[in-house]
Amino acid sequence: MSEEEATTPHEPTPAPPNEAAAAPPPEPEAAAPAHEHESAGTATAVAEPPAHHKKWYVVKVQSGREDSIKGNLERRIKVENLEPFVGRIVVPVEKVTEVRDGKRRIKKVKKFPGYLFCEVEFNEHVLYLFRETSGVGDFVGGTGTGPNKLPQPMSDREVQRMLADQEEVAGTEAAGKKAGEEPEVKGRIKLDYEVGDTVKVREGMFANMEGPVKDIADRDSQTPKVKVVLTIWGRPVEVDLDYWQVDRV
Repeated sequence: MSEEEATTPHEPTPAPPNEAAAAPPPEPEAAAPAHEHESAGTATAVAEPPAHHKKWYVVKVQSGREDSIKGNLERRIKVENLEPFVGRIVVPVEKVTEVRDGKRRIKKVKKFPGYLFCEVEFNEHVLYLFRETSGVGDFVGGTGTGPNKLPQPMSDREVQRMLADQEEVAGTEAAGKKAGEEPEVKGRIKLDYEVGDTVKVREGMFANMEGPVKDIADRDSQTPKVKVVLTIWGRPVEVDLDYWQVDRV
């Protein structure tokens, strides 16, 4: 090595211009597109059960065929996959005590003959279902004309009362079967006579006497009272009797 090369200091080799600047900074992760979030939210919403839009309506049907019409409707609902739009169909019943020939008989009867109570989401599919089922008439309380004729739903109070009555009837039946006895009936007494009919007193001091019924009090209770006009000593006398003390002539 020459003396000149030994004494001359080495200068640092300069870096290529803009080499540091040429290296781009790391890019941040791209945010998920907004539509992906929306689709995720939509998927969650679809997974949730649909909102309940059913209301109770009264439907006129052919009297005496309430149970068979209910069965036909329920079968068609399953076949046509209308369960999301149609809930319960109820034929309201009540238990009454009939008094005939001095004997009490408990009988289950239709509370509103000729009507069904239906829980539905009213739309054209439901309307077609009911209109095309034999024995079914119109929804009660419809307003307007043509396709805009909308029925009037039952109020919450009416629905609660109707369902409570049906639960009471079912409860008395279950209790009676469990105990092996005739269930106690808290409904009304059904009499086989009306005001103006002639009745005969069964027992007591007026036994075997006959007269017309002038009035029936508390007839929707378990202990109706009957006012009968009897002829005593040639004069008409009004006598109050228990419902079971008289029979229709």
